[in-house]
Formats: sequence, structure tokens, C-alpha cells
Amino acid sequence: MAYQALYRVWRPQTFAQVIGQKIVTQTLRNAIITDQISHAYLFAGPRGTGKTSCAKIFAKAVNCLHPVDGEPCNQCAICQAVNENRLTDVIEIDAASNNGVDEIRDIRDKVKYPPTEAKYKVYIIDEVHMLSTGAFNALLKTLEEPPAHVIFILATTELQKVPATIISRTQRFSFRRIVAADLTEQMVKILTDKQITYDPEALDVISRAADGGMRDALSILDQVLSFGQDHVSLENALEVTGDASDQQLAQYLVAIFNNDLDQALKTITSLFMNGRAAARLIEGVIALLRNLLLQKSSPELLQALDYRALPTELLPFATQIANERLYRMIDQANETLLQLRTSAHSDLFLEVLTVRFVTAETEVASAAPTGNPSSDRADPQVESTAPAGELTQLRTQVQELAATVARLQQQPASGGGRNAAARPTSGAGGQRRGTVKINREAVNQVLAQATRHDLDAVQNVWPDMLDKLSPAKRAMMKVAQPVAASPAAIVVAFTYAFTLKTANGDQSLQADLKSELNHFMNNDAEIVLVEEAQWPKLRQEFIQQHRAKKQKQPVAPPAAQSAVTAEGKAAAPQSAETAASPDQAAPLTATQQAQQLFGAGNVTVKQD
Repeated sequence: MAYQALYRVWRPQTFAQVIGQKIVTQTLRNAIITDQISHAYLFAGPRGTGKTSCAKIFAKAVNCLHPVDGEPCNQCAICQAVNENRLTDVIEIDAASNNGVDEIRDIRDKVKYPPTEAKYKVYIIDEVHMLSTGAFNALLKTLEEPPAHVIFILATTELQKVPATIISRTQRFSFRRIVAADLTEQMVKILTDKQITYDPEALDVISRAADGGMRDALSILDQVLSFGQDHVSLENALEVTGDASDQQLAQYLVAIFNNDLDQALKTITSLFMNGRAAARLIEGVIALLRNLLLQKSSPELLQALDYRALPTELLPFATQIANERLYRMIDQANETLLQLRTSAHSDLFLEVLTVRFVTAETEVASAAPTGNPSSDRADPQVESTAPAGELTQLRTQVQELAATVARLQQQPASGGGRNAAARPTSGAGGQRRGTVKINREAVNQVLAQATRHDLDAVQNVWPDMLDKLSPAKRAMMKVAQPVAASPAAIVVAFTYAFTLKTANGDQSLQADLKSELNHFMNNDAEIVLVEEAQWPKLRQEFIQQHRAKKQKQPVAPPAAQSAVTAEGKAAAPQSAETAASPDQAAPLTATQQAQQLFGAGNVTVKQD
């Protein structure tokens, strides 16, 4: 006989063999024992949890010639015919491929005929949520009042897609995800029966990857057996599932906690080169961070919940890392995990997450002295080690400094001109406290001379420039892109504010960026860094200032004015300043407003 997959060989044949669904199986057995059999059932739950298996067992049990405590005997002619899929009174339909009105009408026409061999005619409709609206409507009346000899069993993995009118006509049973311990126990039973050796850690990896589905667990186990030549090893299980070992993830987190960005990125790169999946890595990181929180608060609970043990490399950090940092890292990891579902560049998102783990902590540490001293960012364990008098004195000093800064910010600026613009407190052009400071004067100078040709040239060499940077700097610059360029300077916009702050304080990064860009561009252009969210506002303010200057200029004679206009039109595709020039003779049209906002080189006019 041809080889059969494990999940087919070990498909349960009685309710007692169904794993992890005791409430469902006990209810169905009692219904058979007391002869309280309903006309329609709805089995809903995740994939691989036993919905179709329970439907077939129920179809056998209600028709079995010698049932025992609600269980089929699997010995009579009816049970054997069901097991061999040759009993015509048990009809299994795949709604995914038979979802039309005609198929349901065919069922409606045939239900009136009595069963040929068995007591009940049982219709098992799998993936019932795939039926069309017309098919559901055609099924309603038959499902509500079928003949006495007919039983409907509907199975679905997406209950929310089943109409309420269908649900109300059935008895609904909710199948739950199977816990990892039950999955592992079943795999141990199978391997023992087949006399195959295994590593206990490998079965734990398979159970986590199965995500509560017995069919998935047995499919992965089957694949590991084929890969490892009749031995289930931890290395083979990690290779097949794309997971990483706890030691590898612990090495990554240790580098994060030590703020060693280079080592963390090297670890991630090594895992990717070995075929590890980004989603599985992030899930593993979240699990270890959760275990670290439990280790800090209640080590006994960590053992009672039967979670995997925390690696010894992470145990010292249970007393060193604040809870707030762990909460923040879990939030960031979960956000990235959601982004992976809509992106094909999983390695990029994980590298960015690594940078966020390190730079976010540096940002919080640098902002702590100016914040509220009573903020719950402080770790109570660390705070308790300092004398109470010293803490009170430090808090008082910080409050006095904060009040002084607030008074200075409310005072009108004095000593205008270039010196005032060069002060650190006004380098952001009056931005609110806490935002990233932007050199607006440098940005305006770039916009005044920016051309589309220069920007295209920078964008063409940008990927090659990134390859020249170190791994840490390359990961940081992957969330940045050039947005404007002139012969003398280039504006680079960062997606995240915290990354921009880190880049502003990293003189080595700025020097390498300028050196590599100048090498590729063969010039000596300066680099101006801005935040992507602020870039449209900066550009619009430049356009408005340029328009105001033009309006203040005296009106030229008609001949000279037309010459200037002609020259401006000729230069429009080249200069951002020219694209921002307003029409002083008449109100701006929609096209002119779009050109001023986005640049004439970025606007194409199409005639209807």
C-alpha cells in the first residue's frame, strides 16, 4: 500500500481518540446515548482541531448497529463502510468547490429519499462559509425542517462568514486550539508506537509551530522524519519550521539589552542566512520578553504555566531591565509582526525593529533628565538603591531647571539676525519642545536651487551608497530616502523621528554618508536631514515665503514682465523656486496650485 501521511493514519475513529475537545465529544456522546439527536449541527473552530473527524465519528455513531456508551463499535458493516468511504448514506461535500445554488438545490431534491442502508442520511458540508449567498438562501428551508431521517453537519473555520439565519437553525459547537502539551503527548505516543527516537526539545518546537492544530503538528512531524532519517532532532525541527533556538534568541536579546547594535544586527543576519522566518523570530522574541516579565514578577507562575524555561543568559537581566522597557519592546515587536503580513521585505522590517530596540532606549535615557521626575519610567528596583534625601534633592533641581527653561521660552527672542537663528533653542524655527530640530535655512537654500535632474541622480546611486555603509548604519538609513537635491546640497527624509534624532547625533554616520554620496556624485554637496512627516510642511512654507517675496517686488514694465515670464516658463521644469512662482496677474488655477505644492516637474497635465 502507498505511504500515507501521519495525520491520515492517526485520524481518530472514536470520540475518545479526539484530542483536546472533551466538552464537544462528551456532549455528542450524551446526545447519542439519550437519543436526543438534532437535525443540524455546526462545528466551528481553527484548522486541524478535529471538526471533520468528529463529524464522521458522529455519522458512524448514530448509524452504528452496536454502539457502546455513545461510541461507534468500528466492527459492524455500517462502521466499516463509513471508514472506507463507501457508505452512500454519509455524504461529504466540499463547499469550496460546490458553492453554487445548483449543488444545494440538488441536495434539497435528494433529502426526501430515505437512506438505503443506514438509519440516518448524514450530510457533512465542509468549509460551509464558502457557499454563495444564493446557496445559503436555498439551504435555509431544508435546514430548518428536514425529513426525520436526515442530519446536517456543517463545518467551518470562519464562523463570522456564516449568516446568522444559518447559525440559528443549528446546534453550534466551538472547537478550541489544542494546547501544546496535548500536541506533544500525542506525538510522543506516535513516535513510541513507530519506535522512533526523538529530542524532547524538538517536539516543543513542533508544538509551537503547529499553533494549536493537530493536523499541522503531525504534518510538520512527518516532514522532520523525512528530513532527519527516522530521528526527530532539535536541529532538524528548527530547520523545517524556520524557528530559532532559545539560545540564539537569547544571544540577540543580550546584544539588545547591552545596546550593542552591531552584534544584534549580525545575529539577525546570521539567522536569516540560515533560512529562519522573520515572523517566527519575532514571535520567539515576544515569548522570551513575556517570560522575562514573569521571571521579574512571579517566577513560580512561570513554572506553573508550563512555559519554556528562560535561558540562563537572560536571567541576570530580570533585575537590570525595567518593566517599561520590556513593555515597549513587546509593543514594537507586535507592531512589526502586523506589518510583515503586508510586506515582502521581512528582513528589512526586522532590521528596523532591531534599530528601534536600541535607539528607543537611548532616546528615553537622554530625555529622562528633562521629563517628570515622578514618571513611572524609573525602575523601582533601581530607585530603591539610592538614598531618599539625594533623590528628593535631584528632583527639586530638575523641577527648577524645567521652570527656568519654560520662562526663557516664553520670553521674546532678542538680538535678531543670523545670531538668533544660530541659537540651539531656535534651530528648529520655533518648533514645540520635544520635536526634532530642523535647519530650515539650509532646507530653503536647497529648495531654492533644487532640480529634478539632481534628485534623480541621487536616487539612482542611493542603493549603491547604502551598500558601502556598515550594517548598523545601513539598517538606520534604510528608513530614509532623498527628497530634494541641488548641486550644493541634498535633503534626506527619515520615516521615524527617533531615527532622525539618532542620525543627528551620530557624527560618524553623517560623515560617512556625505563621503559616500560625494564619491558617487563627484561633488561636495552637503547633507540636510529632515523628518518625512515634516517635509510637506517645510516645502509649503518655502513656497509661501517665495510667493510673499515676489508680491513685494515692484511690477516690471510689460515688455520686461513678459520677458521674465517667458524665462520663468523655460526654467519651470528645472527649478523648485520657479515652480513656486505665483501668478500675480490673476488667481491661481488648480494646475498652478499643484505645481507650487508638488513642483512643476512632478505635475503632468492631461487634456480630456
